[in-house]
Amino acid sequence: MPQLRERPGGASVVSALLLLAGISQLAAAADVELWRLDCGEFPPMNIEEMSDTFDYPPGRTKVLTDSCYVIRHGHDYMLWDTGFSAATAEAFKVTAGEPLKAQLSRIGLDPKQISIIGISHWHPDHTGQAAQFPQARLLMGKADFEILADSKSPDVAPWLADGAKVEKVSGDKDVFGDSSIVMLATPGHTVGHYSLLVRLQKFEPVILSGDLWHFSEQVSHNGVPLENMDRAATLASMDRILKAAANLKAKTIIQHEKADISKLPLFPASAR
Repeated sequence: MPQLRERPGGASVVSALLLLAGISQLAAAADVELWRLDCGEFPPMNIEEMSDTFDYPPGRTKVLTDSCYVIRHGHDYMLWDTGFSAATAEAFKVTAGEPLKAQLSRIGLDPKQISIIGISHWHPDHTGQAAQFPQARLLMGKADFEILADSKSPDVAPWLADGAKVEKVSGDKDVFGDSSIVMLATPGHTVGHYSLLVRLQKFEPVILSGDLWHFSEQVSHNGVPLENMDRAATLASMDRILKAAANLKAKTIIQHEKADISKLPLFPASAR
């Protein structure tokens, strides 16, 4: 083995290796638990516009689910996406599912224990109940937060005041600083879209993919919905998550795909 020497004007290679080892040990040692929550279901949707390359014939429908997640990191609790509000569920004619607060109570959680809310993107089926947790710090892609802020959306009302606990995220975000929970920048569906990597101790790593895909067929088709903001960015983000999942041996959960959501334990059971 070659001798490791001090770098002029900087930390030694040994120090760098020890730092990397320490980060790895922190991620491995983090006490993380993940629950999937029921945030409702859409009525049968015409999926013709879910591909800009005409993958799906007119009139073909699919039922999509809406899922949210709660993650425990030590003594801290984080929500990932918050489903529809009752008002927007009625407007969109969807089933909203059991309110988040009621679901949290089933695992013994007081809503005030939620200290962080992470949002994959600005669409109302992901932001609807966020304002019910005003004490939490909001983490959201900068571009997407600004869309809601400009429209004075009630979904982000608690975080519009000066000094509010909001972080407008750019690039990847290591939520707890130990690599156990990382917001991965996956723009395309919206400009500030994010997926979430959750590293668990026993269960394999999980990637919650937001709306990068809406159902499983889109993965093999490289299916880009007509509504997406940037086609090239979408395809690059899809490629990133597929490669990350392969390298990490992670389970990717398409948040609107019932078959994918069922890869996780049935609530109130959790993955650890």
